[in-house]
Amino acid sequence: MAEIRSTLEMVLERAARMEANASDDLLLEEKEKQGMRLAAAYLRGEQINLADALEKCAASEQRYVKKGMVSSLLRNIVLPRKDESSAAEKAMQALMEIGSENSEFAQVFSEMKSILDRFLSHKDQLKKQLEEQFSQQMALMEKNLTQQTGIKMKLQPSQHPKFAEEWQRIQTELNDQYGRAIEQYKEFISKQLGV
Repeated sequence: MAEIRSTLEMVLERAARMEANASDDLLLEEKEKQGMRLAAAYLRGEQINLADALEKCAASEQRYVKKGMVSSLLRNIVLPRKDESSAAEKAMQALMEIGSENSEFAQVFSEMKSILDRFLSHKDQLKKQLEEQFSQQMALMEKNLTQQTGIKMKLQPSQHPKFAEEWQRIQTELNDQYGRAIEQYKEFISKQLGV
């Protein structure tokens, strides 16, 4: 009986330790979420100095708040869909504030901005080239339709059945190529900031 009770006591002690660890994990997870909320508020345009907010946290919590901030900001550095790089630029500015002690960041963010800008111009250039390729085929289709129907039509290259398929393939390749470059920089930043 004494052996059973001591085993029961050991199980209860282990359960208490696990509960204490779970409580600590929840607290740290909450601090990480706090960092994410601060970064999101900054990106929305609220007047928040992230470096100051980080300094105000207890030393034991700073790492987790910083991790939340950095992960949220890095998620906002993505390839732009149009001429909309302001969220990425804002995120890079915030990361500069957080990592102000790192002298390499100015160069890294300059290179990232250049990649994002080149992506948009490369995408536009490739779309124009594709439209030119299909415009020749569209001229033939216009001629054939005019002969068949007797009505003169003006067709756009994007109306060609194969255009969307080819444009999707090109976009996928372009996103993969530029996306890999951006991801490498994001990993570097994450490591430099210690998260």
